[in-house]
Amino acid sequence: IVTKKVGNAVRRNLVRRRLKAIARDLVDGGLCEIDVVVRALPASADSGWVTLRDELVTTVKGSALR
Repeated sequence: IVTKKVGNAVRRNLVRRRLKAIARDLVDGGLCEIDVVVRALPASADSGWVTLRDELVTTVKGSALR
């Protein structure tokens, strides 16, 4: 979920595309059988690819182990 608080349409779509690509990599890497809802906070608009990937991977893999 990427709300208008993240920025204008261009910025929101950039964040959404990055998060979708990271999620696709996680699924292709074998992560399955869990449901995840990602809510992008306004700070994600200024975060780089590596930061978004590291935070999402850490969070999702930590949740999958529970």
